[in-house]
Amino acid sequence: REFVVIYKHSMFQYKNVFVNTNGKEKWGMTPTKEEIIQNVYDNKLIAIVRGMEPEYCVKLAEALCEGGINMVEITFNQKSTDRYEATTKAIRAISGQLAGRVMVGAGTVLSKEQVDLAKEAGALYIITPSTKPEVIRYAKEQGLVTMPGAMTPSEIETAYEAGADFVKIFPVGNLGAAYVKAVKAPMSHIPVLAVGGVNEKNIAEFIRAGAVGAGVGGNLVNAEWIRNGEFDKITALAREFVTNAKNV
Repeated sequence: REFVVIYKHSMFQYKNVFVNTNGKEKWGMTPTKEEIIQNVYDNKLIAIVRGMEPEYCVKLAEALCEGGINMVEITFNQKSTDRYEATTKAIRAISGQLAGRVMVGAGTVLSKEQVDLAKEAGALYIITPSTKPEVIRYAKEQGLVTMPGAMTPSEIETAYEAGADFVKIFPVGNLGAAYVKAVKAPMSHIPVLAVGGVNEKNIAEFIRAGAVGAGVGGNLVNAEWIRNGEFDKITALAREFVTNAKNV
């Protein structure tokens, strides 16, 4: 039997599904695609975690969540397939320990294999650095929210037509907010994210230019603070990002 209970959180709401299978009880808190998409619009920020040891990732995600950022992207390291395990281990840990609080996804996804690995580990969305229609379509078929990377208007349109829920303009810092505004003029129907070079000082410029949100990596996820256990600094900076992104 299956019962659905609404789990409410200050930032978003999950459906808590209870499944009784052959006498075994299993709980799971899984947001719908619609809830994940709405969360991007509402909360505007995705923290990008690259090259961080899995053992730090849960505490990092907790610190970000305390600061108002409830979406965390764990990236794949493309140098070797041996390094995929670190990504899936971190995704699995966040998904398991912070269900109902943090929406975790996979980043730098370049293949169908990585889509499968990410989904199996508990990723709710995939983010790519480039426009690969076959990967976008496959991730969509697997029920995942998709946020592929693109730079030119042609790439943005191609990504959206392949089924992207959001198109990540990357690297946006090299292009500037004026570029986002120029692209959005003829493509106002395509929701875009600003990624690459976004910081707490300029994030409002990108939101004003037409981005619905932003992905932020090293300008938020400070490796030195994390390894020193200074998670309070991460939380404080997250709050600054959120304030500046929302007060536009």
